[in-house]
Amino acid sequence: MGSRARWTGPWAWRVPRWPARARPRRLVQALMAVCAVALLPAAWLHTTAGARVRTAADAPAGQVAVVFGAGLWDGRPSPYLAHRLDAAAGLYRSGKVRVVLVTGDNSRVEYDEPDAMRAYLTARGVPDGRIVSDYAGFDTWDSCVRARRVFGVDRAVLVSQGFHIRRAIALCRSAGIDAYGVGVDDVHDVTWYYGGAREVFAAGKALLDVVFRPDPHFLGPREDGVTKALEDDLTAGPRAG
Repeated sequence: MGSRARWTGPWAWRVPRWPARARPRRLVQALMAVCAVALLPAAWLHTTAGARVRTAADAPAGQVAVVFGAGLWDGRPSPYLAHRLDAAAGLYRSGKVRVVLVTGDNSRVEYDEPDAMRAYLTARGVPDGRIVSDYAGFDTWDSCVRARRVFGVDRAVLVSQGFHIRRAIALCRSAGIDAYGVGVDDVHDVTWYYGGAREVFAAGKALLDVVFRPDPHFLGPREDGVTKALEDDLTAGPRAG
């Protein structure tokens, strides 16, 4: 038998072959392109948040602080959440904010972030009547949208860790809130590095939320808790320092 015939006519389709030395270069270029696309959402967050990330000392005075949930340990705030709440309590005591909106997960009876956050704040001198609970803040976008559409918040100081605060600012601004953020410092432990790495992927979801603007998992009716708390604060006497 003769050798197998090969079709080499003008209509033959051939797979292009790169020189062996060019293949690693092409692979590196492809990886660089993928990395650049993956980092675009994170760059967008940094640009959108801009100079709106502040410290507790130079945060602008506002009516409402929004504290995002960050997990419970045995029914009490995790260390990361406790640091957020400490910062919010400091903002209240200094007169920077008048009401604290705590937003977190209460999707299960046995797991109640907002009530644990409220208990922590009252133990540190924030009056119970100045704390408003959002029990359906299942993620950052939900918390921001509900703060605006359910609780009527149009200006707020957001409180979270430094690795999360830019995403919170960008999403709340997109939801219609004039938002500034206080980034809480923490020890750079395993949790901190995990949170920072997670933000690279969370930034992509944040960009999709802004583009498609989905409704929260649970929207519900309008609530007047923030409005009443602000009115009560106006009629109350001077707060303790």
